[in-house]
Amino acid sequence: MNELITGDSERIVSFICNLDRILEEVRRFTETNRPVLNGERFLTDKDLASKLKVSRRTLQDYRNEGRIPYILLGGKVLYRESDIERILRNAYREAYRQTDR
Repeated sequence: MNELITGDSERIVSFICNLDRILEEVRRFTETNRPVLNGERFLTDKDLASKLKVSRRTLQDYRNEGRIPYILLGGKVLYRESDIERILRNAYREAYRQTDR
């Protein structure tokens, strides 16, 4: 156990690689998770557009038509995640196969 530990040591290199991996996971976690307010998570206009694969303009049309609930707070549009999940669940249709007669 009298070995000299340097920056080139296999143990140090392995430790640094693991630390880099952990830091990357923490960065990804903080980017994708929003704080919870009273047990409710909120999505921004940009977040929801990205998740639904629609434009932010389409979301604006949905809001104007009353198709999607939202909160306008200081000029910023927010959506309750639970509201979006409910809308998607209610709009779900089972797949069916049309048969030839």
